Amino acid sequence: MTAPLFSGRARRSVAALGAVSAGLLLLSACDKPTPLATVTIGTSSVSAEAACHSDGEPLSMDRVQECLTGLKDAKTIEYGRGDTLRLGVEPEVVEDGKKWSAVLDGQPITEPSSNTYRSFPGADVFATGGQGEAPASKKLAFLQLDETGKPLAVWSFNLKLK
Repeated sequence: MTAPLFSGRARRSVAALGAVSAGLLLLSACDKPTPLATVTIGTSSVSAEAACHSDGEPLSMDRVQECLTGLKDAKTIEYGRGDTLRLGVEPEVVEDGKKWSAVLDGQPITEPSSNTYRSFPGADVFATGGQGEAPASKKLAFLQLDETGKPLAVWSFNLKLK
């Protein structure tokens, strides 16, 4: 019979240390998630992380335009005419003098704000003003802006007409 090289307690300690090390290695490979933006209509809500961001550096206008128009995997929420549209961001979005603004199909619908929540009761975001039939969906985006008004991040959603 041979004596074990390590006692049971030592093997468990080495295994625990290995598991902790592997966990830390996996966490270090992950990007820190961006704060969430949320769209709520009635009792339905969708939240998303920023589709485009640059870790504190302003995004180029070309990149912002690409983020506003080219995203195909944006979360979708149904909107009925006259529903209350509620928009919210996590407090991190407006820290340190930053603001956010909402954009519908590339056109700003809010002024830059440091509030984390906006509500639009009875808004008809699909109104055409008599200019033809309403589209089946619209792109809604939130822009995080630095102190000088330059975009830092973009969150994208699709509003689908009920």
